[in-house]
Amino acid sequence: MLLIASNETKRDVDVTSSLIFDLSKTLPSTMRPLTVDEENRVADILSRDFGFPVMPELDNKRLNRSYGLIGAEQHLARYPGDNIYSHFDTQEEIDKFWSSGMAPGLGAWRYFVPSKDQMTKKDKLREKYYLAVQTFLVPDYNSRVSEYRDFFKLRKMLIVNPQNGKAMVVVIGDAGPDEWTGKHLGGSPEVMNYLEREDGAKRGPVIYFFIDDPDDIIPLGPIVPKQNAYG
Repeated sequence: MLLIASNETKRDVDVTSSLIFDLSKTLPSTMRPLTVDEENRVADILSRDFGFPVMPELDNKRLNRSYGLIGAEQHLARYPGDNIYSHFDTQEEIDKFWSSGMAPGLGAWRYFVPSKDQMTKKDKLREKYYLAVQTFLVPDYNSRVSEYRDFFKLRKMLIVNPQNGKAMVVVIGDAGPDEWTGKHLGGSPEVMNYLEREDGAKRGPVIYFFIDDPDDIIPLGPIVPKQNAYG
């Protein structure tokens, strides 16, 4: 059993190292939007290594960028009455994430569920693993507000820290941050913690692409690359 576990760990390290290397050959050395060719090459790498279709554009819709600097977001209210005291299920979560606090307002799509009684495990995970993305910077957003609002709401994405290969399946749960912050997207406390990204001067780049998952079968949360699983 120990030998099997060791072999599995070594395999995970190997494929993660391969992912980091392949991304380093494709991503630009400076922080800028990716070209179409770069996006397509990154999408091919991610689809291959994670085993499901990953793309910068879905249903003829895309964000203003797919490679950017991430900053820290706070916890969001999941239902009316949710607060920092009711937000966590374990002492470990309290110890890790209490200090991040609750956002003073609601997310762009307001509550995740109408009431606490209606909240499911999936709803908890959607708030736990959410991104705030700059939906308002999509070129034709103002002329198609309702269409884009419905498309982006809880849209599933793959986010990757290209410097350590850590990745998560997440959803779009809020809009932001403002352009003046110098950040291009935000991550929940749990997302930031897992990706090993910090706010402020230590913030760093991430890749965030859409996942084509019409049947909603890909689970949310941390995910390890499995090279050549898709094809």
